[in-house]
Amino acid sequence: MDDLFFIDKLQKMLKESYQRIGDSMVAGGVDNMEKYKYMLGQAHAYQYIQQEISNLLEKKEQKDNDNYNEPNIFDIKGRDPNA
Repeated sequence: MDDLFFIDKLQKMLKESYQRIGDSMVAGGVDNMEKYKYMLGQAHAYQYIQQEISNLLEKKEQKDNDNYNEPNIFDIKGRDPNA
């Protein structure tokens, strides 16, 4: 299975699960504080996992881009600031 396909599928599942929790809470599916806290905890976990996946993907993209780009290093020694 392609890695990006797997990640895309996982992100979609997380988003759907998060949406189901929100829909249930809005529709009155919470009948006590314990259930509310449990569902809220699930929603936070889904958001956290989604954010961590996004962060990892950004780091991978930055690393991939760094392999193709030259570093941005400039030598400013001896340069006349009035020029």
